Amino acid sequence: MTKLIARLLAASLAVSASTAYAGGPVVIDEEPEVMAEKPASSAGILPLLLIPIILCVALCGGGDDDDTQTPT
Repeated sequence: MTKLIARLLAASLAVSASTAYAGGPVVIDEEPEVMAEKPASSAGILPLLLIPIILCVALCGGGDDDDTQTPT
């Protein structure tokens, strides 16, 4: 009788130990990448700075006036 109980105990331990390591399918949730957004005002600064500089060069430039004085 004790041999029967020992065999049943050993069999139940073997079955329970194997099911303890059993696992289901591995599911990996991929998180979406979070991209940092650029501020909308950064793209508009360069043209706003270039327009007055180009206008100033075109309108104010060229100081080649001939200031020749005629002798009196």
